[in-house]
Amino acid sequence: MKNNRILSAIGLAARAGKIVSGEFSTEKSVKSGKAYMVFVAEDASENTKKKFRDMCSFYQVPVYFLAEKERLGRSIGKEFRASLAVEDENFAKAILKALQEVNGTT
Repeated sequence: MKNNRILSAIGLAARAGKIVSGEFSTEKSVKSGKAYMVFVAEDASENTKKKFRDMCSFYQVPVYFLAEKERLGRSIGKEFRASLAVEDENFAKAILKALQEVNGTT
């Protein structure tokens, strides 16, 4: 599946301890200026998507909608996760590169 490269890049960042996940931690990361990018599961509730879309827009953090909650969680070695934030600039750049390659916008 084409999201695998992105999810494995996210998994790598998670193993390096550069990811926070779960709604509360993700929100805290964005509001404290630590988040370089945010991922929200495609099957998250419309409420959750809107909340993160609005918040990330306000704090100027890129937000991406990717995979299902189960796959998003599994990529970082957890159960279901509706949202996560990347707190490392280099990992964020690597993940962005994977995103662009998958979407054909290099």
